[in-house]
Amino acid sequence: MCHIAGVEAGAVSDGVGARLLAARTARGLSQRRLAEPAYTSAYVSAVELGHRRPSAEALRFFAERLGIDDDELATGIPAGLAAELRLHLTEARRHWSAGAPAVAVAAYQQVRERAGAAGLTELVGLALQGLGRCAQQAGELTQAIAHYSAAERELAEHPLPTRVPSIVGQATCHALAGRLREAVFLLTSTIDALERADLTDPDAVLLLHSGLVSPYTQLGLHADAARAAEVAIALAPRVSDPERVAAMHIRVAATYLTQGKPSLAEASLAKAHDLYSRLDLRTELGYCRWSLGYTHARTGKLDEAAREFAAAREVLVAAGAAFQVLRLDCEIADVLRRQGRPHEAKVLLNNTLAAIDPADDLMAVSDIHRQLGLLLVTEGDVVAAEDHYRAAVALLEQADAALELAVTCRLLGDLLSHLGRHAEATAVYRTGLLATEGASPLLLGTDRPAASFHANQWDQS
Repeated sequence: MCHIAGVEAGAVSDGVGARLLAARTARGLSQRRLAEPAYTSAYVSAVELGHRRPSAEALRFFAERLGIDDDELATGIPAGLAAELRLHLTEARRHWSAGAPAVAVAAYQQVRERAGAAGLTELVGLALQGLGRCAQQAGELTQAIAHYSAAERELAEHPLPTRVPSIVGQATCHALAGRLREAVFLLTSTIDALERADLTDPDAVLLLHSGLVSPYTQLGLHADAARAAEVAIALAPRVSDPERVAAMHIRVAATYLTQGKPSLAEASLAKAHDLYSRLDLRTELGYCRWSLGYTHARTGKLDEAAREFAAAREVLVAAGAAFQVLRLDCEIADVLRRQGRPHEAKVLLNNTLAAIDPADDLMAVSDIHRQLGLLLVTEGDVVAAEDHYRAAVALLEQADAALELAVTCRLLGDLLSHLGRHAEATAVYRTGLLATEGASPLLLGTDRPAASFHANQWDQS
């Protein structure tokens, strides 16, 4: 006996009818042959015309008769497409890590288009996150933020933890551009939202807290940075993604360094290196070696630092990470200067300065000006040195980098005081003092505070 159980009368067509018609005619079936014995040809006709929407039971019946997946008939998404696209996302991620960013971008774009056509919003969001990562490494911070923001919108109907990598990506780009307080606001407000919703996803919470370490440190909020690092470390055993744990260890190492604990920093970086090695993530290993070189440089191990920086640079050049290579060159120049090779350092810094737009990386450009000031003071060219110090101060005043500003003001104030311009020196010192509240004395006494290496690594994975 025929029946029409589960039918919604007058339902608006949602594409099921068109798919049913296409599949039926492709197989040479009449409406009657498709319908019987459970349904009528009139019912099939009504579904195909969009006048009726079949129940789940009816969909399963028709799909079985047609030899297709019932979800494919209901949604139009081919069976296995989601799994296939997830595999392509993994491959794109591998291409990015292996130093083929153009291939990765093309793969992410393809997934975005195919997933978008199929209505797979989660995969569209993940593809946009990947595009954001690629743009970020290329130094295209505005484009990266646009991709991350688009990913967040695409994932709006998904649970908040799914959107966290997009939010962390935006925050990292804001921090790189010197908008540190904006980065902190994004991260802390998301942590608050997770707590209000009672969503205790350890992967998401670790990502957010480890992301706070760098901007807190650059703001001079070392106690807050240490607390964020402690939360991240405590969460690590519960986190399922080893890549996120590795990135966390890199960020936490920065906190140990600001606390004057280089041995703990090196141990943390060794853990990151081990995890990245197991995962065979080449580009990430390059960032890890960059961070280890930074740690060596801050503890006076200049030869070891030079070796690690050279190894990191080789990896990043191969990865096509031109923006990151320029930032690394700032660190290499610092080591050259401290090794007594001022001419090489000066050439490298001037070349790097010519290649970086302050709008793309305000922090790196201010660091270059500060280093050039140090070199010129040594050469006795105090006029040019003052110009570079003032350029660095002006840039840092646009940002929220309290620690960097304080150190640069100290250097400029010392120069002005040496020149007998005490009133000007006092004004500059005052500017620096206003920025030093909560800053670590270990860092205020250095020429370059430990606030930059942990911004070179991100964890949107």
